[in-house]
Amino acid sequence: MTTIKGRDAVRRYLLEQTPKRLKTLMRGAAKAGATVIAEEAKQRSISHVVDEAITIKVPRSDGITATAKVTIEGRWANSLALWLEYGTSPHFIMVDESQRAGRSVKGINKTGGLVIGGKFVGDTVHHPGARPHPFLRPALDLKEAEAIAAAQAYIDGKRGGSADD
Repeated sequence: MTTIKGRDAVRRYLLEQTPKRLKTLMRGAAKAGATVIAEEAKQRSISHVVDEAITIKVPRSDGITATAKVTIEGRWANSLALWLEYGTSPHFIMVDESQRAGRSVKGINKTGGLVIGGKFVGDTVHHPGARPHPFLRPALDLKEAEAIAAAQAYIDGKRGGSADD
């Protein structure tokens, strides 16, 4: 469990702020904490496509609480991230009916079957699955305390002191 020093001083400071300034302050603190998690996730990811797609989103705050999401931008990168985080079960791969447009497989390519990596593999291929390489959840678990400290440091920087004052 993470412990925080100076919580009362930070709380007093927050209560003294105007609502608009408080919203900005809370969003900035949430982003500072999420940045720590995102950087760790980038370090732990084994895909450069996923690394480049890791972003932070901080929706509007109600002034009391603010949330920040570490997310993956882009459809392909998001798919890769899910496969990395959770792995895949063994499955069969075949020509997608929606891509055939009424044509036979032979009409799509000259070999009459699936071609993966430039090699003919047949009408259907069995994929053995992929083991998981979690990177998001471990980043959160390992850097939780550091993220809280970064958020508190952001607030302290705006306040002009430290929470221990």
